[in-house]
Amino acid sequence: MYRKVFGLACVMGMALAAPTPAGSNAANPDIDINSAIPQVVPVNTRGEDAELIAKLLSVSTSADRAALLDQPGDFVFDFMTKNAPPSALSRGKGGATISANARTFPALIGTGSAMTVGQLGPCGFNTPHVHNRATELNIIVHGRLVTNFITENRVKPVENTMTQWQMSVFPQGAIHGEYNPDCEPAVFVAGFNNEDPGVSQIAQNFFALEDQLVQATLGGVNTFDGKDIDTFRDVIPANVALGIDRCLERCGIQRNAKRSVGDFMNLVSE
Repeated sequence: MYRKVFGLACVMGMALAAPTPAGSNAANPDIDINSAIPQVVPVNTRGEDAELIAKLLSVSTSADRAALLDQPGDFVFDFMTKNAPPSALSRGKGGATISANARTFPALIGTGSAMTVGQLGPCGFNTPHVHNRATELNIIVHGRLVTNFITENRVKPVENTMTQWQMSVFPQGAIHGEYNPDCEPAVFVAGFNNEDPGVSQIAQNFFALEDQLVQATLGGVNTFDGKDIDTFRDVIPANVALGIDRCLERCGIQRNAKRSVGDFMNLVSE
């Protein structure tokens, strides 16, 4: 899925950047373009390198950081799952994300930027959360997402249905969430204005003092499969539950039987 979507994006970029031929000369396939461009090298080989990260955080200038990033591929990150550092991948029952941040991609240190590529499965739901230190710009590159956010008390919540190539902004600290209303995976790219944007799942953290409520609000799971809607129906917004219900019916996906959150958590941890 990622390869297909990114391939399409690259084709669009080439269409915008390619020069218009001056004449009608045919292309010459015998010309080796690879001899005229930089060599392909292993990328981001020092992601999660604690020693390098500590040095990058301790130096005073951008030039000092550049001197430390002297290995081939230090400035390139690969969002394909098999090539990403282990901690870059976050996987739940309803989707997965791969994140380039200060830990997984040390070249970002000092740049004030980070990026995540995510996929939500059919009817999947990314539960409400905040990014403590960054605003998020979220663009849909495949499928659709229904987005919700609220910035603070007494401010009206914002809800939108985002289609391909549309972008939503989630201000720093805004509570926000997304779900996929369709029968195929949705893919999004999220940019942040901090190399360490942080993430805090609202229900799991804000209600930590109430054990029963914590258990009823996913207990640490960030995404869940829409098939488990009956397990979580009482602890998510009614309009979101309704959207997932309709998505399951339209996609012909059978619901899982309602169970306790504890039983669900045991299955997740297996």
